[in-house]
Amino acid sequence: MSEIAVSAPARLHFGMLDPVGLGPRRFGGFGVGVQWPRVLVSVRAVSGREVRARGPQAERAATFARQARAALGVRGGLEVVVREAIPAHQGLGSGTKLALAIARAVSELAGAGADPALLAQASGRGMRSSVGCWTFDAPGLVVEAGVRGGEIGPLIARVPMPAAWRCVLALPRGGEGLSGEAEERFFARCEALPRHEPPVARLLLTALLPGLQRGDIEEFGVALSAIQREIGAIFAARQGGIFHPCSSGVVRALEALGARAVGQSSWGPTVYAIAESPERATALAEGLRGSIGRQAEVRVVDFDRHGAQLVRSEGVGGDGAGGVRKREVVA
Repeated sequence: MSEIAVSAPARLHFGMLDPVGLGPRRFGGFGVGVQWPRVLVSVRAVSGREVRARGPQAERAATFARQARAALGVRGGLEVVVREAIPAHQGLGSGTKLALAIARAVSELAGAGADPALLAQASGRGMRSSVGCWTFDAPGLVVEAGVRGGEIGPLIARVPMPAAWRCVLALPRGGEGLSGEAEERFFARCEALPRHEPPVARLLLTALLPGLQRGDIEEFGVALSAIQREIGAIFAARQGGIFHPCSSGVVRALEALGARAVGQSSWGPTVYAIAESPERATALAEGLRGSIGRQAEVRVVDFDRHGAQLVRSEGVGGDGAGGVRKREVVA
């Protein structure tokens, strides 16, 4: 009996290119995966037609498994175990990464491919932001051009994160970002906003990406902070300010500590600061804990360097020992 385990990183969403819908491709965006938190699921085929799921976010996982089974033509039953989950509604892409991990496992059982567009279609994700799909596929900061005609936004750039750079993650306690139907209503109303185009694309192409390629945290950080405020201004009326109410104090504390690249991931409330070295990240994290106390969980994490990873486990017959042979595949 085969069991497929898939592990995938959370993602930080840095900003949208066209949230209002000025062009034929709407939304677009850019962001990067981080090593923690992660989703880890295992999926195996079982007799019958039932789909069972257990572990954190089990109900959500079962729904995704049913969608993937139908889309990929799997006829039998499935058992899903969620061994690790990314915190939901924190701006970390929890739903997309859970859905894609399950779809990847089901596609392996079905002998199908691992193309990001196929997995997105099978899981019903990526129709607004496709950053999660591309950070699932491989590491690095990704830029996607926006969705059109029911397809995920095409990948137009992938730039490796400098090996020494680290991320300070702060997850405020007790807050949640916008999601579900409330988010749908907000973006529907966005179409009626004044047709003003924020300078996000210019900042991305002329400062943020060149700064990243050169390993210049100053150039990168100035551009990222400016982009955060441009996008936050569009969302301010809905979320109560440029940043989520649970995020704003954390952002101010990091800026006071001299962090160069600070922002809120998606709708938040997760806040990040990007530092040029592990030592600088550790100093920022310690300073932040001293400033905000237990207001948020604070960790220093590396950026994802692998993309999603897959392991197939197969029972070995013949010796009566019930041994297991494992083969690791990078998705």
